[in-house]
Amino acid sequence: MMLIAVRVVLPALIAIAGIVLVVVGGDAAQGAGIVLIGVAGLVVLANLFMRLALQSERDREQEAERRERRHRSGPDSPHAAPPRSREE
Repeated sequence: MMLIAVRVVLPALIAIAGIVLVVVGGDAAQGAGIVLIGVAGLVVLANLFMRLALQSERDREQEAERRERRHRSGPDSPHAAPPRSREE
């Protein structure tokens, strides 16, 4: 719930405040409104970059685990096939 508030609600509220200032304000208020709209965009981008970084980190960890499992599958590995008997 908190993540949705930061990812969606916070930038939306900032953008709405900026739009209100642009529409009803004077020169200084319009400038502040434009800045708030830009800040809302920056908050969205920051959230996007954080999510991408976390996803990339998870992908790297999964790839490292796969690589480790592949290299571990030697004769002493618990993942190795049981040895065949010579009587076959």
